[in-house]
Amino acid sequence: MLSALARVATRRPLTVILIWLLLLGAGFGVGTRVFGDLDGTVEVVEGSEAQRTEELLDLLSTEGASVEAVIESADLASLRTAVDEATADLRELAGVAAVPEGIPAEDGKALLLPVEFEHGLEDDDEEELAEDVADRLHAIEDAADGTSVHVSGGPLLGVQLGGQASDDVASAEIISLPVVLLVLLLIFGGLRAAALPLVVTISGVAGAFLALYGFSLVTDVSVYAVQVTTMLGLGLAVDYALLMVVRFREERASAGSVQEAVERTVAKAGRTVMFSGLTVAVCLTGLMVFPNLFLRSMGLAAAAVVVVDMLAAVTLLPALLMKFGGKIAPAGPRKRLLGRRSEREPGHVFARLARFSARRPVAVTVSVVAGLVLLALPAAQLTMNLGDARQLKQGTEARELYDSVRAHYPEGTGVDPVSVVIMPGAEPDCERKIRALPGIARAESTRTENGTILLDLTPKGTVDGAQATALVEKIRDLRGDEPVHVAGNAAHMVDFRAMLAERAPWAVLIVLVGIFALLFAFTGSLLIPVRTILTTLLSLGAALGVVTWVFQDGHLAGLFGAEGLGALSLTAPPLIIAIAFGLAMDYELFILARMREEWLRSGDHRAAVVTGLRQSGRVVTCAALLLAIVFGAFMTGSFSPILQIGLGLTLAVLIDATVVRMLLVPATMTLLGSRAWWAPRRLRRLHDRVGLKE
Repeated sequence: MLSALARVATRRPLTVILIWLLLLGAGFGVGTRVFGDLDGTVEVVEGSEAQRTEELLDLLSTEGASVEAVIESADLASLRTAVDEATADLRELAGVAAVPEGIPAEDGKALLLPVEFEHGLEDDDEEELAEDVADRLHAIEDAADGTSVHVSGGPLLGVQLGGQASDDVASAEIISLPVVLLVLLLIFGGLRAAALPLVVTISGVAGAFLALYGFSLVTDVSVYAVQVTTMLGLGLAVDYALLMVVRFREERASAGSVQEAVERTVAKAGRTVMFSGLTVAVCLTGLMVFPNLFLRSMGLAAAAVVVVDMLAAVTLLPALLMKFGGKIAPAGPRKRLLGRRSEREPGHVFARLARFSARRPVAVTVSVVAGLVLLALPAAQLTMNLGDARQLKQGTEARELYDSVRAHYPEGTGVDPVSVVIMPGAEPDCERKIRALPGIARAESTRTENGTILLDLTPKGTVDGAQATALVEKIRDLRGDEPVHVAGNAAHMVDFRAMLAERAPWAVLIVLVGIFALLFAFTGSLLIPVRTILTTLLSLGAALGVVTWVFQDGHLAGLFGAEGLGALSLTAPPLIIAIAFGLAMDYELFILARMREEWLRSGDHRAAVVTGLRQSGRVVTCAALLLAIVFGAFMTGSFSPILQIGLGLTLAVLIDATVVRMLLVPATMTLLGSRAWWAPRRLRRLHDRVGLKE
């Protein structure tokens, strides 16, 4: 199959390039229409009680969304006229249902002013109205010096959080792209070779946009999926193109022609890229088993960009190499800084690491495993929540409102309530029993015409913290068979955690079975897949442990401009686990491919370990460095979930590509010896029939 792809790319390179140019045009022309139909929700579990109850509330309640403002001034009395004029102006706005009297703070330095919208507004109209309201409220700042107005909540909060996430991702891409190009120039020593990974990247992102647009025609797509697509697309395209170009330069040194070098590259490195792409895609498709728009979109988007990057690497890149590869220098002795050529074998540093680990396999294995387990320990206490405005840096609108409310008002003020619907037929004292539950700061109720009670319970603590989620669970335990339903952010959080507990084992099973099958098809071994999965889990656990220690517990969080939030963002752990696990498989396959070549050639397991790491170590290290630059750029932002994802993926990549792949892999492969390549006779015959090889 790969030989056939190589023949097409070498005999009709212009045709292949033209096809990809058409895909590029379609991706950035038609595919970008997906930006007009994206969903920003994260926590909603389809079919959950919280979602069904919110749909019921939409039918029963006449209240719409709302925003709130905090007006701060040392002399609030002087603002009376300005506030009255602003509220009167707001009441005349189409779509505004009510502007209740403001709630003054006990210290007399703040006024909390809610603005309620009409029920049933479309999302776009609601967001536009919220921005208009915010502009009119900010005009109060001109009434007196030293006055500040902060407006957020409702649709504004979602826009502010999503906008900050988008800004951080865009900024990271602007920072990382030129740095990646510079590093590629240093690696290859020429602009042509360095530009090829970026061409694959652009093609991959265009193809992924087209795939996402196709998905959007049949299902909703999360706004965060596009951000992950560009991030992952850049990283994997660089990985695959780097592997292919390095192998092409090696083959150029011995091949009789460019065409022969390209065909050898596709047959050997292309096999690794194909298995790597399939393995990463399998890791990410595990997200699709969750009935949650955010996770499902992430799985669809990431798997799409992986497959497109893989196809670009084994079709477009060979065609480009056929056209321009004659001007790319073959591999040879590397120059030192003063221009002298080194007489040492290429990859001698990695060969020394492999020999070191092979001489002391037990000591290296025990030391590395103990260190990774130690780093992973904080992850045992990992917890997740939706988060609040503290995820934003100080100075942003939503964060200023949050801090002002906490500074001037008692606990529970401004916290979204737990919404309880008590249907007709419930026992008479049901409401009284619910109101008597601990953890409630304030309770308000209304009764509809048909006797349904709508009960809003403001929990103590944060909107989805331990007390709020405990309150939801207590209400659900208390109701028994009574027709009582619970909604609100805390209820969504409870349902999300229940979804993870129910579906995660299936996701893990799908991913592990898929990876095991692919690694067996790649190596023909039963033991290597087991060893690979275990070592990968160690590096992943270590990365999650550090992220938990920093952003949940608050240690060194100030270095990133953040603070300990007591929990990680709902979005961070699933993405870190899925993407990092896939990328770890990437590097493992790069190394195993070279080890397998030497094992098949010599039958010497120790030589396979040393030679495999010597030949692949530089590619893995360079690929990890480039990915660390891409992911590390996300730590230059200010939105806590993006910081968490950036730190987690950067650490996962660096830990996996250094101590795991350079020390633990050769040590464990040495311990296994020739048994590493073992499989029962029947399975070996099966591999001979179905394993992908050239």
